[in-house]
Formats: sequence, C-alpha cells, structure tokens
Amino acid sequence: MQRVTTTIFLVAFFISANAQLKSPEQFLGYRIGTHFTPHWKVVNYFQDVAANASPMVKLQQYGETNEGRPLMVAFVSTGDNMQNLDNIRKNNLRLANMNSDNPDSYRGAAVENTPVIVWLSYNVHGNEASSTEASMMTLYALVDPSNTRTKEWLKNTIVVIDPCVNPDGRDRYVNWFNSVVGKNYNASIDSREHAEPWPGGRTNHYNFDLNRDWAWQTQIETQQRMKLYNEWLPQVHVDYHEQGINNPYYFAPAAQPYHEVITPWQREFQVTIGKNHAKYFDENGWLYFTKEEFDLYYPSYGDTYPVYNGAIGMTYEQAGNSQSGLGVVKEDGDTLTLVDRATHHYTTSLSTIEVSSQNASKLVKEFHKFFNDALTTGVGDYKSYIIKNTPGDEERIRALVELLDRNKIMYSAAKAGTASGYSYADRKIENFSTETDDILISSLQPKSALVKVLFEPNSKLVDSVTYDITAWSLPYVYGLSAYATKQNIASAGTWSVPVKNTLDALSNYGYAMQWKGMQTAKTVAQLLTQGIKLRYVEEPFELSGNKFDRGSILILKTGNNSNAWVVVRKVCNENGTTLYPISTGFVDRGFDFGSSKVHFIKPPRVALVTGQGIGSNSAGEVWFLFEQQLNYPLTLINLNSLSRVNWNAFDVLIMPDGNYSFLTDKNSADEFHNWISKGGKVIAIEGAVSQMSKLDWAIKMKKPDEGEKKDSTYAALRRYEDRDREPVASITAGSIYKVELDNTHPLAFGYPRYYYTLKQDDNIYDFVKDGWNVGIVRKDEPVEGFVGYKLKPRLKDGLLFGVQNVGSGTITYFADDVLFRNFWENGKLMFCNAVFLVGQ
Repeated sequence: MQRVTTTIFLVAFFISANAQLKSPEQFLGYRIGTHFTPHWKVVNYFQDVAANASPMVKLQQYGETNEGRPLMVAFVSTGDNMQNLDNIRKNNLRLANMNSDNPDSYRGAAVENTPVIVWLSYNVHGNEASSTEASMMTLYALVDPSNTRTKEWLKNTIVVIDPCVNPDGRDRYVNWFNSVVGKNYNASIDSREHAEPWPGGRTNHYNFDLNRDWAWQTQIETQQRMKLYNEWLPQVHVDYHEQGINNPYYFAPAAQPYHEVITPWQREFQVTIGKNHAKYFDENGWLYFTKEEFDLYYPSYGDTYPVYNGAIGMTYEQAGNSQSGLGVVKEDGDTLTLVDRATHHYTTSLSTIEVSSQNASKLVKEFHKFFNDALTTGVGDYKSYIIKNTPGDEERIRALVELLDRNKIMYSAAKAGTASGYSYADRKIENFSTETDDILISSLQPKSALVKVLFEPNSKLVDSVTYDITAWSLPYVYGLSAYATKQNIASAGTWSVPVKNTLDALSNYGYAMQWKGMQTAKTVAQLLTQGIKLRYVEEPFELSGNKFDRGSILILKTGNNSNAWVVVRKVCNENGTTLYPISTGFVDRGFDFGSSKVHFIKPPRVALVTGQGIGSNSAGEVWFLFEQQLNYPLTLINLNSLSRVNWNAFDVLIMPDGNYSFLTDKNSADEFHNWISKGGKVIAIEGAVSQMSKLDWAIKMKKPDEGEKKDSTYAALRRYEDRDREPVASITAGSIYKVELDNTHPLAFGYPRYYYTLKQDDNIYDFVKDGWNVGIVRKDEPVEGFVGYKLKPRLKDGLLFGVQNVGSGTITYFADDVLFRNFWENGKLMFCNAVFLVGQ
C-alpha cells in the first residue's frame, strides 16, 4: 500500500511541476524584446524551466567568467533521450573515433542510429544582445506541452542551448543601456542610448573577442566551453550575431572563400538549411541574404571551428548591435525593434532544429564518415608534421603542446630517421633528420582536418575578399623549427614535456636562468614584484660547462638577503624554470659579472593607456598579458586623463593601437617628449607608431617609391561591379612576413636572427638613425597569406620593430601587433624584452 501511495504522490508532483512551467513572458513579467534581460534573470529562467520540465531538460554549469557569472548550457530532448544522455554522448565520440580518459566506458562499436546533436551558441558578442532573448523563447518552444511540432523533432534530436557565451560583455552593455534609457525608448539614432561608451560590451572582461578565440582558447570562457564542446562534438552548430542596423538578416550558405578541407556534404547542407530558413522568412516578408561577406576560412570562429571538427557550422547575423537599443529608426524609415531582432533569431533557431531533425540520419552518417576518412586517408597532401625539439625552444614547445591538448589533437614522439619535406624556415623541400625527442603530428587522426588547417605551410585562398587574417600556421606563430612531409613518419611512442629540475644544490654566490620564453619572463616578473634583485647579461658567457646566451638572468647574493633564496626557489618551481647554481663571478668565457655588459634590472613602473579612442582589443591584449600571464602590476590610465598624470610616477608607458589626440597638441606633445628625454620609456603599438611618425622628433613612415606614385591615364576607368574588390589590391588580410632581427639588441634577446610577424596593414617605416633597427623586412615575398599586388612592392626595405633613443629615454616601436589576440605566442617574449630589458 505504501508503494502505491508513493507512486500516486510522484505522478501528482510531476503533473503539478509541469503545470508550473512558465513562458518567458510569464516568468519575467514582460514580453521578450520590450526590455533587455540581465544575465541573472536569464539564468533564473533556465533554472526554472529545468526544474519544471526536468524529464526534458538538463542544465549544466560548465564554468564561470572572470567577473564570476555562471556559464551554462541546457540539454533538451525527449524524456527517453534524456535518460540515455551520457550514452548518446559516448556513442557520439565513438562516431568521431575519439578516445576517452576512461576507455572502458567507451567500448563497443559506434551506432549511427542515434539522435543528431544540435548546439546553439547565443550572444558571443555581448552587445549583440538579441540572441540571448531568443534563447529563452527557443527553450520554451521546445518544452511547451502544447507545441507538438517541436516534440516530434526532439525524438531524434538533442538540442544544446548556450544562452550567453559572453555574460560579462552582455551585462556591461545591458546595465549601461538600462541606466541611460528613459521611460520609453527613443528611436532616434542621435539619442545617447544608441552610443555605447568605451570599451563596449562586445568583448569579455579583458576586451577579447571570444568569437575569434575558438581554436586558440586563450580566454577562460573559451577554455571552459571548449572542454565541454569537445566532450560532445555536435553535428550542427550555430553562432548567433548581429550586424549593422540597416542590413537584412544573414544565414547560410556562407560566402567564399571556403577552406578546401570543407567536404561536399558540409557545403551541400549549408544550402539545405538556408532554404529551410528562407521558407519562413518568405512567409513573413522578411529580407535576408546569403553567400555574401561571411566566409568559412579563418579557423577560430564559431562557424569554422565546428566545421573543421566535422559539424555543419554556421553564423547567423541579425541587424542590430549596440546601436539598436530597444528600437532605432533605420535609413529606410522603418523602426527596428528588439522584438523584431529576437523573433528573427528565434525563427532560425527552430528552423535549424527542424531541418536537422528531418536530416538526422544523414547528418550522423556523414559525421561518422568525416572522422573515419580522417583515420584512413587523412586530410591534405601532408601526412606528417614534425616539430624539431631544438635547444632553446623548450618553452615555445611547451606552449604549443598545451594548445594541442586543449584541441584534442594527438601527437607523439617521432621515430629517428631521415625524411624529405617542406621546411617552414627555408620555405623549400629539403631532407631532414628526425629524432625521438621531436614531436610528430600525424594527419591520420580524428582531428585531421583541424591539423591541416592549423599547420599547413601554404593555405589555398580561392577568394581574396575574406573576413579575417589569411595566415596562422602554428610553426610561425610559435617560432619553431618544423617540417611538413608527405611521408607517414613512424611514431616512437608517447611524447611528454620534459620534467624541469630547478637543481636543489645551494649556492653561496647566486644562480643563473636562461632567457628562453614566457615562463622565464613570468618568473622574472614575479621575482621583481617580491623584491628580488636581478641582472641580465648583454653578451653570452660560459661557466662550469653551461652556456648562457644574451638576456640570461643572474640572481646574485649581492643586494639580496638570505631569505631571498626561499622566494627564488619557490617561484622557479611553480613556473618550471631551471636554476643553475653559480659559485663564482669569474666566467670561463665571456664577461665577468661585474662587467658593464651586465645590467641591473630596475623593476619598471608600467602604465597602459586605455579609454575612448584606444583600440579595446589592443589594450586588452596588454592588460591580459600583465594580469593573467606575467602577474605584474599595471596601471590603466584613460587617454583623457593623461594631462593630469604625474609622469614621474611611471617608468614605462604602453600606447596600444589607437587615436592619440594629445600628440596633435604642441604643448602636450612637448611635455610628452620632455618626459621621455628624462628617462621615460614608451612602447608604441601599430596605430600609435603611425601617429608618432607625424612628430618632428620621432620615427618616419616610409614613403612610396616614385614608381608606385605614377598613375596610368586610364586608372580612373573602373567597373562599378568591382568596387568591393578594388581595395583588396592595396591591402594585406593578415599575412606572415619573415623579419630579420638584430638579436644582439635587448629587444630581440631570446630569438634567433629572424622572427615571423603577422602583417595586417601597409605601414612600414624608414630606418631610425638615432637608435636601433632591430626588426626589418627586406625584399622577401610574404611567407604565407594574401597581399594585394599593389601593396606587395611597398612592403620591403623598411623597419617594423625598433628602438629610438630620445635623450635619456627610449621609444620602442612595434609596427605590427606582437601580442595579436594573445595567440601569437612567439611575440610575447619580445614584448617582455621591451618592458623589462630595453633601456635598463
């Protein structure tokens, strides 16, 4: 009797719980689109639905943002599928031939008769805020008992909803908007509610664009999300965005260029899904466009990364962004409202689920084939990529391996032997030897397509009009010696990061550290903050059988108290930095430690210019480097506050890419020059270099050759239809150039005599006369990527990185961004050189 009573009670509870299921409007108290919903309310709504539709919904928090907001996804399907959810996930990984940390739980053949997985990612750009509103509508439509259509779809579909990929950015925008809007919104574009202040809500806490971080995974939001993503590997993924207020809606199929690894099926289904969307948009008389502007090439987007991992990856773009507010008058006189924007995204959300359900068996079958082909034939002509374990590259290799691990890319130790392949450094086919400590990355692995995309030395570009950079090959990004070969190099077993030993032997004189990479720079930064006295060597030296190159760090008894060694050893152990005990200052080769070639490192007091007029991404790269990687103090100063700054409180001023209006004011510029002349150090990046070149006393932009200035008589005769392509002839869409380095200068310590830079503009500078031309380009062609035919002759015989002496101070020029999106790993040490070593 007791069992029957319990059963009746549970049934009654289930009916009661579902009776409490609320629509977004019922829960929030307003219609979606009439207010912006703050993140905490979005979370509360998802929690409420999960509680009241528990058989169909599982809510999982997968992480937390820098500002402490939860990151979560909702899994939605039928009750039967939800009870079998983890088995569906494991089977899906078997379809992808992906191994598990617990292989026993993944045993058995993959079954293709399984639900298709559709993952919907909303609001990666925080101020493109309509899609999070649409996510609540989508969730309710899937669980609403009266919606029989969606229930039919869910029989063979698992829907994964991430309501907000970027909560910090979204709340930055929403909280600002709610603080400036009146009782009723003002649709005039001139109203203040349509002019979001710096840095805007597009980016995350550190001003990083999370939609360009999928492959690199530099940010905590991405790292946590991609861990979950790679545990599921959906067949369909959608990334929701907004564009200019006057644009019609954009959906698949994507524009060219398509990367060559994209399969015929992936291309075909882009059309299938676009036609399904068009059916609903046509019914409502909504405008849309396809096959324009948004391509499938750069690997770190929310559409391309899934594509390179076997999915149908797509971007959907609704008119809107921060200019829209709750409503804005467009050029055609119509008013675009948040209700419109959310409704359009809601429509494509359901259409995506519908067409995926209708094609579930084909999607799963092609997904399985994608990963089977990866194992049997691999993707691309190159079958093996070899990363040479060159002495001095340990820290760069460690950083690369961390990236491979995050992306679940398999690697092993190479079997010793000889091979022939493309040399990334020499850019030609040559013979080379493999050693057992070299890293082998085979194309015969589940992530074969991604491997080709990330490592290919010369990517094919079928259309030069592309949305982002065109070159990113990892050996260049990490500054490593590497080969790509068409041979299948044999594996010698597991490759592992060598265990670093800080050497427990004590020294009464001091210790030395090699200056090799970011881990060493991090160690130095942390030691300086804890009051440890450091020196660096200008010239190489040898002592006790060990060789130390330029930039090596000395931690001597001189100036440090007896407790210093406890701190030194602790910091070095935490960072895996090797310490070499030294018992004398009398070196075997080179200059003794009392020489003028050995320099004391004064802990720099560093300021970063931020605020209106400054590129938020550029400033964010520096901020993130200091706070999250170096753990070194940094003062952020808004540009409009510089006139009130006590310049004597700082030793180093970092000027990111931006518009520095104070340089056009003679009094301000003179005061700035005076501070530098008295010993101040400036680090200027990209646009800051360009603006400084207009000052009488600074670097000068390289002028075009006379031949470049000459114009044909018929130059004005152009075809109107070519107007979008003409500018391409004079630009570089992110290409890689080989820079010749003077590695005897502190700016280039820790580098060979070359560096690979990402060139994104046409700026190149005359050689400095009162200073040092540390990084120059000669007449070489780009190593990889697209450069317009009109620009190519100009990018030669000029300076990209240099140091100018100004009185007792210095200006370090970075014409290119050495910290680009924090994934350009090889540039970070050069930036640290500028901060800690240059001008000491």
